[in-house]
Amino acid sequence: MSFHVVTGAGSTGTATALRLAESGERVRLVTRRGSGPEHPGIERIAADATDADALAALTEGATVLINCAAPAYHRWPQEFPPLAAALLTTAERTGVGYVMLGNLYGYGPVDGRLHEELPLAPAGRKGTVRAGLWEDALAAHRAGRVRATEVRASDLLGPGAGSLFQLTVAPAVVAGDPVSYPADPAAPHSWSYTGDVAATLIAAARSEAAWGRAWHVPSTSEAPAGVLAGELARVAGAPAPKLTALSPEELAKLGEEDEILAEVVEMGYLYYRPQLLDSARTERELGVSATPLDEVLARTVRSLRG
Repeated sequence: MSFHVVTGAGSTGTATALRLAESGERVRLVTRRGSGPEHPGIERIAADATDADALAALTEGATVLINCAAPAYHRWPQEFPPLAAALLTTAERTGVGYVMLGNLYGYGPVDGRLHEELPLAPAGRKGTVRAGLWEDALAAHRAGRVRATEVRASDLLGPGAGSLFQLTVAPAVVAGDPVSYPADPAAPHSWSYTGDVAATLIAAARSEAAWGRAWHVPSTSEAPAGVLAGELARVAGAPAPKLTALSPEELAKLGEEDEILAEVVEMGYLYYRPQLLDSARTERELGVSATPLDEVLARTVRSLRG
């Protein structure tokens, strides 16, 4: 039985810790408040992950450090770099493998499918932050100071997921309420199930071929937001969704009074045009495949009604 440290107990951190514990691994789950799922194989620890000394002490003897923690969305430029620096320092001091959960922001706008060999070309503040985190880890890896890899997910689906669709559209659809969404409802889009994110993080942690490379989570669906809302309503037994598209101008107006929505404005290229992920390498080399969409939506509905 090996020992893993997971930071962050949001939807992906929780899914990762549970999957590891259920496979017989010992897990130390580190969050600011000591939160997380109850399981005999999970030790929940309250600690500040930006404190490299404290985190290194908690990580000593572990095989892998998996980071699923992230600051509040509107605080990324200020708070993500010190968090990432502490995680990287911990990996260097303890010699653990370091697996980062990332997203697609660092690529910037891309025509065609996103694949892992694309150069990072961020188009905004948050993309610049995300790209910088991986570039720092990759430089440390290439210098021989750490073993690092990054798993990149698209918008999340599943119980507790923190994506814009999950937080705004899904509850309204299940309840039969109208909702506006800042996207082209007809644009194809890749969706990542939180359980598949966990599976990819763990597969990367266990593969010697993973270090020094980025990996894409296999998508549970590539349905446009409008179609996905319809599928969610079908699984929930709810009325046909009343989904209207929010224009970029309308979103910007709302962002004047909401600090979270204000941060969504610069990410419009993810939602008002096709955004499709190529995960062939992950499926081929790490052996991870996507969970069927109906299963994901059924779990999402149960969690929303739970």
